[in-house]
Amino acid sequence: MADRSVVAWMVAAFVVTFLVTRLVTGLIRAGRGPFRDLSVGGVHLHHQVFGIFLLLAVGSTGLVYHPREGWADLTGALFGVGAALTLDEFALWLRLDDVYWGPEGRRSVDAVLVALVVGLLMLAGLSPFDEDPEDNHWVALAVVAVNVLCSVVAILKGRTLMGVVGLFVPVVAWVAALRLARPTSCWARRGYPPGSRRMLRARRRFPAGRRNRWDPLVDLFAGRHEP
Repeated sequence: MADRSVVAWMVAAFVVTFLVTRLVTGLIRAGRGPFRDLSVGGVHLHHQVFGIFLLLAVGSTGLVYHPREGWADLTGALFGVGAALTLDEFALWLRLDDVYWGPEGRRSVDAVLVALVVGLLMLAGLSPFDEDPEDNHWVALAVVAVNVLCSVVAILKGRTLMGVVGLFVPVVAWVAALRLARPTSCWARRGYPPGSRRMLRARRRFPAGRRNRWDPLVDLFAGRHEP
């Protein structure tokens, strides 16, 4: 069971860092305020660089020194800061290009929201690997393996949020794994031949330009880009 205090500090630091980072980058883009892009030797340093180094430092410290009490809370908060700085530029290290404010940059906000959902699930006390002491070890292992497999299938079908949530709430993964794949997903490209009944159903279910439920929230941080 996760330490609720550590998770709470991690989630709080993650949210605050993301909001402050988007505010600062927005001001830089607008040319307002004292903030400017940071460059060293003519090379622009993205904030994900600081996030990556912070994650490495916090991870190493946690593995070697196993901080307790207040130090554990501080470690959780610093991890949240590093995760926010890194995931806020998820699209950049995915595309290997500066697409922060472009249409592809919306994936960064998607990644942040997915990570926030995971953090909230952990804060609620849920875990993908909880095991009932009364259960047979091999039965528990098989259940976890099936659940993980269903979550992977859901993600391959383009249902990323349901797949991630399904790691903590198994029934969500099972339902998502059985549902129709998005036409642009890896699963559809390999499993739904062009012109097949399933591909036609997928395109009707997910037409080009279709907006998702949390797109208005993504618009708030990444700007709206028409398809």
